[in-house]
Amino acid sequence: MRDQTTDVLNPVARLREFIKEGGFAGGGRLPPERHLSDQLGLSRATLRKALDALERDGVIWRHVGKGTFVADGAPQAGADQPSPMVDLARQLTPFRMMRARMAIEPAIAREAAVNASAEALQKMRRAIEGAKNASTWKEYEIQDDLFHRSIAEASDNLLLLTLFDQLNEVRRAVAWGNVTRETERPSRDHSSFPEHDAIALAIADRDPGAAYEAMRKHLGSVARRLFGEV
Repeated sequence: MRDQTTDVLNPVARLREFIKEGGFAGGGRLPPERHLSDQLGLSRATLRKALDALERDGVIWRHVGKGTFVADGAPQAGADQPSPMVDLARQLTPFRMMRARMAIEPAIAREAAVNASAEALQKMRRAIEGAKNASTWKEYEIQDDLFHRSIAEASDNLLLLTLFDQLNEVRRAVAWGNVTRETERPSRDHSSFPEHDAIALAIADRDPGAAYEAMRKHLGSVARRLFGEV
């Protein structure tokens, strides 16, 4: 029988140490949850909370149907070839990437307004607050990523979530070298903050049309900031 005290001895730190000692580089896939649970001596529920914490911190990210990966990289399709999504990203400009997001993510937000659970809504709010409290652009971008993925999760549609994950994998790999930041962190009046609030409010109000439009406006605003056009 598992010693119940092991689950309270900082499972997040234990998981971080496992990743470090295991030599998991960016893009490396972690073992399945059942194996991690046995190796770390954690219950499945405690392990999932630790994984959630590391995902919020940007240490790991999840891809439905493929597993959990260490951040700052993309999952490998094989030792000798890049992921098909990464290969696709090499053929896209950031502008084309944004156009794809504008075509897909508003529809996902519309579905989220129909199907979002209370837990999903809470996850959105945590990501929104995390973005507002970010002290660097990198921290902001991690929370922004979590916010958009929480909307895909809220759609309660595995196909849409998988589609979002693939879109996001391409987004991570697109070369954004022409995008520069003039400040250390987002300003307190950064336009994405009220835009995120509007999206979350429309989803919480179960208003599919408003959710679609709020996401469309948000992504259009992001595109204008980055490229001066949409």
